[in-house]
Parts: sequence; C-alpha cells; structure tokens
Amino acid sequence: MASASLPEFIWIWNQRQGLSTPALHLRIARWLEDLWQRRETAALLLAFRNSGKSTLVGLFCAWLLLGHPDLRILVLAAEQALARKMVRNVKRVIERHPLTPHLKPRRADQWASDQFTVNRGAELRDPSMLAKGIGANVTGSRADVVICDDVEVPNTCDTAAKREDLRVRLHELAYVLVPGGLQLYIGTPHTHASIYADGGGEGDGLLSGYRRLELPVLDPRGDSQWPERFPPDQIEAIRARTGPAKFAGQMLLRPVDTIDGRLDVDRLRFYGDALSYTEGNRQSILRLGGRRLVSASCWWDPAYGSPRGGDASVIAAVYTCDEGHYWLHRVAYLAVDPGRAAQVDEATQQCRQVVAFVRDLYLPSVTLETNGLGRFLPSLLRRELAAAGVRCAVAEVASTRAKDLRIVDAFDAVLAAERLHVHDDVGATPLLAEMREWRPGGKGRDDGVDAVAGCLASEPVRLPRIPPPDAARRPGADWRPGGAGGRARTHFEP
Repeated sequence: MASASLPEFIWIWNQRQGLSTPALHLRIARWLEDLWQRRETAALLLAFRNSGKSTLVGLFCAWLLLGHPDLRILVLAAEQALARKMVRNVKRVIERHPLTPHLKPRRADQWASDQFTVNRGAELRDPSMLAKGIGANVTGSRADVVICDDVEVPNTCDTAAKREDLRVRLHELAYVLVPGGLQLYIGTPHTHASIYADGGGEGDGLLSGYRRLELPVLDPRGDSQWPERFPPDQIEAIRARTGPAKFAGQMLLRPVDTIDGRLDVDRLRFYGDALSYTEGNRQSILRLGGRRLVSASCWWDPAYGSPRGGDASVIAAVYTCDEGHYWLHRVAYLAVDPGRAAQVDEATQQCRQVVAFVRDLYLPSVTLETNGLGRFLPSLLRRELAAAGVRCAVAEVASTRAKDLRIVDAFDAVLAAERLHVHDDVGATPLLAEMREWRPGGKGRDDGVDAVAGCLASEPVRLPRIPPPDAARRPGADWRPGGAGGRARTHFEP
C-alpha cells in the first residue's frame, strides 16, 4: 500500500506547487480512494467543466503506481493528444512529488510522452501507463485500470452514427481490462443521448450499475461546489456566455436534447434605426440609434442563388455595440438572373451584390464559407471589391462541425440573454419563418439561419486597416474604436 492516503498525497503535491486543496477536491479524492480500497470494478465521475477532475485522476494514477508499481493503466480520450496530456501530467508528478522519484526509470526509452514504465519488479509486456485515442487499435493490450477521460465530446457524439460507433468502441474495452480490474469514466455530458445518462440514454444502458459521483457546479441548495473559484457572479457569467442548453450539460451535468436550444423568435428585440456614419477629430464613428458600434461580423454562405429553387445564397451582417448587445442589421437573400449570364456570369452577379452590401454597411470584413460552391469565390470577390474601390478584407472559412450544433451554439446564449436585436427590414425576409420552423435534424430551409449563426459565432472584427490618404473624406473609413492611428508629443531624446 502507499505510504500516504490519496487526500494526503494530493495535499503534499499542492503544497509543493503553492496551491490550496479545496474541499471539492478532497471529496473527489476520498471517493477515488474508497473505490480502490473496495475493489470496485466500474465507476463514473461526473464533474462540471474546469473542476480539475482530470488533474485529480492523474494524481490518483500516480498514487496507484506508488502503492502498486506493477499496475498497468490505460488512458483513453476522444483524441490521442488529450490522453497524452494526462500521461504527461502523471510523469511530471512522479518526477517531482517527494514520495515518487524512485519510480522514475533510468532508461530514457521507458519514459516517453505517450507511455512510460516505472521501476517495477514484474516483467510485463504492457507499460505502466499508456495513452490512446478512442479510435486507436487497442487489440492485444491488457490493463489493470482503464481511465476513459472525456471520451464523449462533440466530435464523438454529434450524430447518431458517431454515438453508436462510440458505444461499440467502448464495449471493446471489456477485452482489454483484466478480470477484477477498474474501469473509470470521467467527463461531462455533451448530448441528450449521453453515455453518462442514467439507463444509457438512447443506447443500451452502457454505464448502468456503475458507481457514480456527480458533482454539478451548484449543490442541491443552489450554492457553488467550489466557491473560491466559482462564486455566484462567475457562475452567472458562464450561464449568460454559454446559454442554457450548454450550461445545463457542462455545468449542471444534465443531458439536454438539442431541441431545447430551438430558436425562440419571441426573444428577439426589434428596432427600426438606421446606421449613422460621422467623422470628427480625425475619427470615423458608426452609430445605431445613438449607440456606438464597436465591431462587426459579416458572413456569406454562398449557393447558386437560382430563382427556381435549391439552397439560398445568403449574406448577413451583425454589429456589436459598446454595451455588448448584438444588432442583426441586414440579411440579404442573393439571386441571379440567368438571362444575363451571357454578359455577367452568375458568380460575378452575386459578388457584385455582396460588394454593394458591404459598401452600404461600412463593413470592414466579410467571411466567406468555402464549402462546396464557395471554393472559387474568394478571389473573384476580392477582384470585384478592388474594382469598386471598396476596402474590405475577405476571410475564408471551411465549416467542419455539424450544422445543427453550429446553429444551436451560436444562437443559444444570445437568445437566452435577449441580447439579439433585429432590424425591422430583416423581419420582411424569410429569416423569421426559418427560425420558427427550425429543428435539429429537420429538412426545412435554414440558409438564412446558418448565415446569421456564422456572424454570431465569428470573432468580432477589430483589426485596423491602413486607409489611403483620402480615407477621411471617403465612406468606409475605419469607424471602429482603435482602428485609426494617432500621434503624441514626447520628450524622448534619441
């Protein structure tokens, strides 16, 4: 057995690192130690994001090797890099903890970044600790302890097919774990059909019968589980920033159906103000109904724009003001005239509409989604912007996440906080109908919703641009705070 209990082991490590040991961590440590002493074979630790659960489990692994150097521990995560991170942390603990330096082997080849073998008496084929991604081949490996660290993340559970594949891979671990070994899951739910849900969600009761410790950020009385790091105002800030659906899953540990993040039009706030562009004191200022705008996002999701049907080509513009509210000022559904194709091709027709959109709204940048049709449009759009004398950057983005998740994540927080303002003219477009009818996995139109989601999810553009000499007298001068240079007198002598 180890010469110290797990809480003592962790307390000594924290003291060496100049850290305190919060009550939450002591509770987790006692639970982990009790698992081992009772020879439990299946356990689940659910704890809110940034609670330090992976760090604590890493210390648990080092403590296990201190007491039982012959153990073989396999760490699985959604990606190899995440699993390697835990193995790396355990290596550092073994090197620096006052109780464990004797475990470090002399041979460098036994001390790799993704696996290591401590000084031990037994001659075993498998290392003391090994890191693998969930998609890796573990056939032939054997482990006394299997740690499944955040195997459920959006990349492994955002579709039904991925969720089924994850379950199949996790079932294979039964052939890796030796009889009587411990399988420990740690994580937070990322889907309504979470593997962590009671009864296995939509699956087959994958973790039914596992000993569970669930630690949401709020205890049953509504108090913070870690008040030093997560006081009430910080928790509310996280709730406002992430939105109710993600907060419920990641901080309260409640598997949430993505339909809970549907787009509630009743939470929109409408306005009718026009943009007001002024110049003074060598500054360009853009206002909306008396509010100064500080940044803008513009997203173009291109399609053929055929009047006969198919996907719509949509461009949207969202501003943010100095109070942190979002202003959806314009959405345009671009269409082409096939009858003019002989004189101006359809792609150029759309690019010229985008140029007019950008010029009218004083936009400093437009993001172009390059999936599919958009692959060849950036250079064409840059040519048309230059020909029109419009100073606007063109950013290219290839979307890789599932569209439903992109839309929910973009709208959820801002709608919950009722900080999305929509111009009356936008209400005359198909956008509001798309929002009312939108459901995850649905077959309805969502081109406008997707474009607005792109704006909301984009980082606000505040990059300064170098204007031509007459920029102060031309529309389009940089209206964003900090976008213009200045000169100050100094008394510095070179």
